[in-house]
Amino acid sequence: MAKVILSTWRGEEIDNRGKPLEDWAESGYKVPETYDADTKSRAFIGWDGVVIFDENIDAVRLAMEYAAQYQKYSEACGRCAPGRWGGRILYDLLDKIARGEGSFEDIEHLKEVSQTMMLTSKCEIGRTVPKPILDLMEKYKEQFDECITENKKSKEYDEQRGYIAKITAPCMDMCPSHVDIPAYIEGVRDMVFTDSLQATRQTMPLAHTCGRVCPHPCEDACRRANLDEPVSIMELKRLGADYETDHGLGFLHPQEPKPLRNDGKKVAIVGAGPAGLTAAYYLGLEGIKVDIFEELPVLGGEVAVGVPQYRMPIEKYNKDIELVTSLEAVDVYTNHKVDANRLKELDKEYDAVLLAFGTRLSKKVRAENEREDMEGYWGAISMLDKVNLWHKYKIGSPASNELKDKVVVCVGGGFTSMDVVRCSIREGAKKVIMLYRRDEKTIIRNTTYEEYHEAVEEGVEFIFHSAVSKIVDENNKLKKLIVNRFELVPDPNGGRPQLVKIEGGDFEIECDWLIPAVSQSADLSILPEEWNLELTSWNTLLTNGRDYMTSRPGLFAAGDCEYGPMTIVNAVGQAKRAASVISRYIYDGKVSLTDEEIMEDHLNRLKVYDKNEKITGWMPGIPRNVSEKLEVDERKDNNLEVNLGFTGEQAVAEAERCMRCYYISMVAV
Repeated sequence: MAKVILSTWRGEEIDNRGKPLEDWAESGYKVPETYDADTKSRAFIGWDGVVIFDENIDAVRLAMEYAAQYQKYSEACGRCAPGRWGGRILYDLLDKIARGEGSFEDIEHLKEVSQTMMLTSKCEIGRTVPKPILDLMEKYKEQFDECITENKKSKEYDEQRGYIAKITAPCMDMCPSHVDIPAYIEGVRDMVFTDSLQATRQTMPLAHTCGRVCPHPCEDACRRANLDEPVSIMELKRLGADYETDHGLGFLHPQEPKPLRNDGKKVAIVGAGPAGLTAAYYLGLEGIKVDIFEELPVLGGEVAVGVPQYRMPIEKYNKDIELVTSLEAVDVYTNHKVDANRLKELDKEYDAVLLAFGTRLSKKVRAENEREDMEGYWGAISMLDKVNLWHKYKIGSPASNELKDKVVVCVGGGFTSMDVVRCSIREGAKKVIMLYRRDEKTIIRNTTYEEYHEAVEEGVEFIFHSAVSKIVDENNKLKKLIVNRFELVPDPNGGRPQLVKIEGGDFEIECDWLIPAVSQSADLSILPEEWNLELTSWNTLLTNGRDYMTSRPGLFAAGDCEYGPMTIVNAVGQAKRAASVISRYIYDGKVSLTDEEIMEDHLNRLKVYDKNEKITGWMPGIPRNVSEKLEVDERKDNNLEVNLGFTGEQAVAEAERCMRCYYISMVAV
């Protein structure tokens, strides 16, 4: 925890002024005491208070600079008078006081305007900007009084000082790609879907995809949940992308793509999944030459060959892919396997290389007699490849040849296992069972409520607190499974409950196929041994998780090969950051973050969402809209898209539930 001079953050009342250091109270929050490796913070100010690290801080100018951000970022929509004019009045009065021309009437006017904004502004940015300003006026009253009574400027008014600000929102902070969620929802609410899509593509190029198969962690940080139910954030994202496609519009980029640079700089990307495509997109927008090398015959990575058609229609995903490949600076090469020798060539030929390959090796369930060459044993990745290459590209043959009228058992508890069991239903399996070591709540947390319940509706049988102990075969052909049953035993010391095997609780399942989907690992044979690249304990490429460069200069990693099996939105977020770092590295040879990225990291550690916050001033009890889904009998024997999305009326109604929770944060350095 940070040593602070003063803090009012989230109700803290810390004032260490005049106290010996050994008696100082510490902040209970992860406030940014240090801005970056070379710079200490002097103060942090935001929507819920102020934290001071420098005893010589100019509180008057700090308040003035914070008020100025309200104008600079133009996030006040102007739809209410307190928000539109209040922020301007705050800045004008604070600037007047700071330059030594204020009066005590101005102080009273500041307090009056602040209270009005906090009570009557229609969105959170107007309600929260006055809060830390009022705190500074109270805690540093003597500084404000001195400027007024002595008619002199605040002590740092004419000095060159750094004030670094960032707009955020709880949902934006929780989103690994930091998508400007309130902006794209506002576009839907106003029925200007092009604005919605452009807001999304500022940090997320795969709008079709993440509008359908994202686990939407943003909804876990939606302040609307403190009032009734979270906004259906993910489902609103697809509307802009679908509008672009359905109306035959040209691609709407967040900025005009720059022409291909003729400076000879170029970047190689290994893997054309979500991470590789994302990095290529943002580098390509800057006109930086990018070549993508993909081992598969198709682009899109695991989303293309792993995520089923009924969840992610390939024609929609292909539009996201075309968005990237349409850029002049981007070229792709399929059926191009990069091995260790080829990687060494790329390392010499290119100014930077980004490893963005996936985790396509299915891990074992670690049961007795488990053998990959056993007939009836089928890794999840291989099984899904067969299903999707046939249904999406007519490559190979139908998986129904193997699965029709068979009993299928899948071991897992994540998205991959859900895809396995629901695809097995569609391929005509007679019975489909998923074994999972933990409980129903955990499987929903690992995937989504909708995914789990749709699988149950389609006939998948879930057996919880169970694990395969032994695989029984005859002449190398799978016959049955011996399954252990477990119970969850509470920890008497208050720790995490432990799974304990129930003695005598074993049971057997006769089956034709066992499909392990417990996890996947990356094939690291691509890495030259002599490079001695540092790896994590999970056998993935080690980076510092901020700039995504590996232990080898110029070699970056993002997505599954860096973190392990992750969600699409996580891979996109990593790749967007990696592309940003690479865009500077290839010119100056330095690994650096922008102020925007540094602030993202600070806010992520601080945690923007407060689950204990009491929401006032908004109408509660407005039900969340639910999109139409295909009925079970309409969907379980085919690959039609299950989720049909919102109607226009539903979309607007759901967008109107958004409370537009923009916040301003700022660090003084």
